[in-house]
Amino acid sequence: MAKTLVVTAVVLTVFCLCSLANADGQNISKIFVEGKVYCDPCRVQFQTRISEPIDGATVELQCRSRVNSTVFNKLQGKTNKDGLYTLSVDEDYANEICEVKTVSSPRADCNDRFNDFEKARVLITNNNGVASTARYANPLGFMKKEAVPECEQVLKELFPEEQTDE
Repeated sequence: MAKTLVVTAVVLTVFCLCSLANADGQNISKIFVEGKVYCDPCRVQFQTRISEPIDGATVELQCRSRVNSTVFNKLQGKTNKDGLYTLSVDEDYANEICEVKTVSSPRADCNDRFNDFEKARVLITNNNGVASTARYANPLGFMKKEAVPECEQVLKELFPEEQTDE
């Protein structure tokens, strides 16, 4: 009986110590930040049916303090032939602001930066009710130097003129 009590006490102590070691939330399972980088041939800063994935674009994930500009993590990655990237994060950044941004495009014909949407914010924590380890960033892109002729038709499809019933 006494031996069982001692074993139970040891097991509970080990369990409590392990729980306390992970209480700060810093040791989490990996979170994978995923996203896409594309070429905007129409210079409209959103994807259209003629947008193209950029192979080899560099993106950077940066997590910084909400209070000051202290940066806690910087991680870079490259896109594949489909314009997709995956960045693996090993720490919890529930209290920080994390954003993915474009760094560079290997395409000389499509390397103008977006004016308004060059970053995508992502929440990197396991303490948010999401069961998946994947976090998806909004698509990011670069623009061609000048819009291609097909853009006129593409934009007419997206924003048809109002038709009147006469």
